[in-house]
Amino acid sequence: MTSPTLDTSAPAKPVQGRIKCIVWDLDHTLWDGILLEDPDVAPRPAVIEHIRRLDAMGVLHSIASRNDHETAMAALERFGLADMFLCPQIGWNPKSSSIRHIAERLNLGLDAFAFIDDQDFELAEVGHALPEVTCVHADDIDETLVRPEFRPRFVTDESAQRRAMYRSQLARDEVRSDFTGTDEEFLAGLDMTFTIAPAQREDLQRAEELTVRTNQLNSTGRTYSYDELDALRGSPDHLLLVASLTDRFGSYGKIGLALVEKGSPDWHLNMLLMSCRVMSRGVGTVLLGHLMERARDAGAGLLADFVETGRNRMMQITYAFSGFREVARDGSRVTLAADLSAVQPAPSYVRLEVTG
Repeated sequence: MTSPTLDTSAPAKPVQGRIKCIVWDLDHTLWDGILLEDPDVAPRPAVIEHIRRLDAMGVLHSIASRNDHETAMAALERFGLADMFLCPQIGWNPKSSSIRHIAERLNLGLDAFAFIDDQDFELAEVGHALPEVTCVHADDIDETLVRPEFRPRFVTDESAQRRAMYRSQLARDEVRSDFTGTDEEFLAGLDMTFTIAPAQREDLQRAEELTVRTNQLNSTGRTYSYDELDALRGSPDHLLLVASLTDRFGSYGKIGLALVEKGSPDWHLNMLLMSCRVMSRGVGTVLLGHLMERARDAGAGLLADFVETGRNRMMQITYAFSGFREVARDGSRVTLAADLSAVQPAPSYVRLEVTG
């Protein structure tokens, strides 16, 4: 079976699913009334339904509200909603600065945010200061929150866990900010387990999502459909591997994907990608090192496709660090060859588990 034709163009950011986080006002938006005037405010059922529906699909939520922080958080706790919101910004700062802070904490671009408020002034302030943010009036949520940009292209088995994964990441970041040792000592304390396994049918939606969403650590910029991946998964001439990562804070989910065409005398690594959310964990070479060992043990060489997309410089560095060198070039498309005599071992602070 031959590999699908390589598309060397970088994928454009899709409109569908563009919004990754919705930031909510509170008074007259999430609940009826003004909390500081009426402590018995009641949440709006339609709003809560939207929040829970979108959360199950993997859309994150936060808060930007001019309110007393302790009083507002107590109300959210009373309604059973406090855990739904990441990095809530409740105070007296401009809402644009609150949204900017949330974006920095979650490591998401501002164009991935929507802001919902009942006051035209607040919407105008955010729209002026942060034109990338999608501003929505609270009266319009029933029509707006079902638009394509609020509907993720992929709803996978990980979607409902996305909020928990981000919460775990925030906990890691907080511990790291207080840690006074070296990076390696910090990583050793995370108790990381990196798992590599053959892709199963239930992995394919997440695998397709990874090819679409991952740009910085995608070796070719190529996207693969569910059907293409399913065909490759069943091909005796290919390896389709999925990598996962966990640590003491929880799971990062499925964060890596590799597609290898097994040939003679060389295996050909058609695509390698890693989720950007593990870039700082020092595990970028683990999957690549495993593939190099498998090719070497099979008595084959290992070649790799690399397409310079303008955004995947980090993947190019990963290949170079692992001992790959350029052996052919056609414009932006490069063929790399591995030095299998010097495979980099997995970092000492990562436990590697290989199944299947």
